[in-house]
Formats: sequence, structure tokens, C-alpha cells
Amino acid sequence: EEEEEEEEEGVRITPQLLKASTGEFALESILLLKLRCRGIAHLGCLGECANLEWLDLSGNAIAQLGPLAALKSLVVLNLSRNRIASLEPLGSCHNLQSLNVAGNLVSSLQQLRCLTGLRRLESLRLRDPLARLANPLCATPAYRTALADMFPGLKAIDGERVSGHGSELYQLCRDLDSSLGHGASAGAEPARAIQPWVEAGFWEPQPPRRSSIMEEAYRQFGEALQECRELSRRADDAIAQAERALSSRPDPSSFVF
Repeated sequence: EEEEEEEEEGVRITPQLLKASTGEFALESILLLKLRCRGIAHLGCLGECANLEWLDLSGNAIAQLGPLAALKSLVVLNLSRNRIASLEPLGSCHNLQSLNVAGNLVSSLQQLRCLTGLRRLESLRLRDPLARLANPLCATPAYRTALADMFPGLKAIDGERVSGHGSELYQLCRDLDSSLGHGASAGAEPARAIQPWVEAGFWEPQPPRRSSIMEEAYRQFGEALQECRELSRRADDAIAQAERALSSRPDPSSFVF
């Protein structure tokens, strides 16, 4: 009862608040909505924004998500820093791809099973170290592994990629950090000489390989070029002979009539 009284005391979303925040005259026209840190405790008429695709309600006092079940077009949802324990209504948001519920009251994996039907869900955040936000569930050892098993389609958990482009590199970096940290703490193994990753000359450019067709083309081109040079030499000789013949004739202006 006390929680309900606190919810009623908080800000309720109304058509006036939505229109003032977005500048839209019709709730169905709202596609993007940002209502951060407004003291909102009750979602009110938010379910009437049928075409809403992007919603940020972070930093409020929201505990109940009932109206969100009507948002079938919702793709991105940020509910971080609220008072949410049950995510049941979000099971109807079949287009949801990214969900942030860091800093709420989710305490068990069972509370997340309602989301397993969201086939397009790719990113799920329960913890945000930079903002110092988490859920009670995050204290459970290996909870991220359990999430990956429960949601095999996830590409990112808590902002860290678990599949897709970049995930292999990220895991490699983590393994390297772990091994380097372990080696530094042990301090017993002698330092090893640094070995090259590849054989000497690996990065040297290799001569291009030519096919038999290319070889024949190069040969014919060489022959044509040689023939052109020979014709040019003959032309130069002919021009030189003509110039010598003309220079040996007497100058017509020297004749006297």
C-alpha cells in the first residue's frame, strides 16, 4: 500500500505532458520519446503511443510497466534507475531489440523468463559499471553465462559483445589480460626472449604471379614495341637522307639571268 501511495504521489504521464515534450498533436504520431529524470511514477496513457519506437524513461520512480505491453512497435527501451521488479508486460513488445534495466530490482533469472519470446532481442543490460548501476541478480556468480544460455540470440550483455563481429577479439583481449595478470602475480617464471609472430620475410611483398595468358600478352606487346622502334629508326634514316639530298642542291637565288 505504501508503494502504491508513493506511485500516486509521483508524476503521471498524461497526454498534455507527452504533447508538450514532443510537440506532436496526436499520440499516435510520437516515434521517439525521452522522459529522463522527470520523477515519473505512473506510465498513465503511454500505451496510447501505438507507434512509439524509441523510449527513454531512465532515472524515474517507475515500478509498474503495464502500459508498455501495448507498444508493439517499440525497438529500444531504457528503464535504468527505476524501481522495477517485474518485466512481465515487456513480453508483448515483440519488436524489442535493445533493453536497459540496469539499476532496478530484478533479483532472479526467473523474472527474465518472460522475455524469452522476444526473438529480436539483441542487447540486454542489467549492470552498468560506469554509472554504478546494477540489479540484485548481478551478485549471482556467472549470471551472464546463464543469460547467454537463456537468450541464445543476444549479441551483447551489459554492453559486452557475446556474439557477432568483434566478440572473438573482445574475448581474446580478456584472455590476454587474465594471463598477463596471472603471470605478474606469480613472478616465478623467468622472462622469455621475445619471438617473432611470423617467419622472417613474411610481410615482404611477393612478386605477382602471371597466368599463361598474361605471359603471352606481354610477349606480343614486347614484339610490337620492338617493331615500332625499328620503324622509327628507319623513318629517322629516311628523313636524314632526304635532308642531305636537299642540302646538296644549289641555291636557286644564286643563278643570274
